[in-house]
Amino acid sequence: MVKIKAFKGFRPPKELADKVAARPYDVLNSEEARKEAEGNPYSLLHITKPEIDLPKEIDEHAKEVYDKAVENFKMFKEKGILIQDKKDHLYIYAQTMNGKKQYGLVACASVDDYLEGTIKKHELTRKEKEEDRMKHVRNTNANIEPVFFTYPHIKEIDDIIKQVVENTNPEYDFVAEDGIGHHFWVIDNDTVIEKLEKLFAEKVP
Repeated sequence: MVKIKAFKGFRPPKELADKVAARPYDVLNSEEARKEAEGNPYSLLHITKPEIDLPKEIDEHAKEVYDKAVENFKMFKEKGILIQDKKDHLYIYAQTMNGKKQYGLVACASVDDYLEGTIKKHELTRKEKEEDRMKHVRNTNANIEPVFFTYPHIKEIDDIIKQVVENTNPEYDFVAEDGIGHHFWVIDNDTVIEKLEKLFAEKVP
């Protein structure tokens, strides 16, 4: 059984969501990230790939790069580009691609569940990539990008997600330049949050 928890997420105002949204750090090299974020001071790439704001010749694993991530994250918060929720929430994130929509639940997962093998490893990761992201997390004191997990079909969980999606308006709803639709709901009902946390604890192996 696995533990999930609600948390106080940092997220952009509605009017900036499509400008802040960026592709994952590991699908872009530094040059591609520079081009993608060019002219867009709101792009999350300024935090996830902070070398784009430093000279091109810099080693992307240099201390200055992690320091820049800290500086940019602080600046995003100070300018209201990222605002922390005042209370703990769970979130629903969906993507639409080629006419198909896929839903996910955004939550905190347990490190102990990972270390103890309850969360199964699904791929081999390169040591230098792991160390890079660990340094990024340690320096910013934040997990800027999500880690994706899958879990077995649990009807009760699906029913709650479906109910939230059908009965509340998405906080964000836009189509990115690559044609992928992004949809995001905030679960702020404490009873619903407790139900989901309990279902994961009791029914997800």
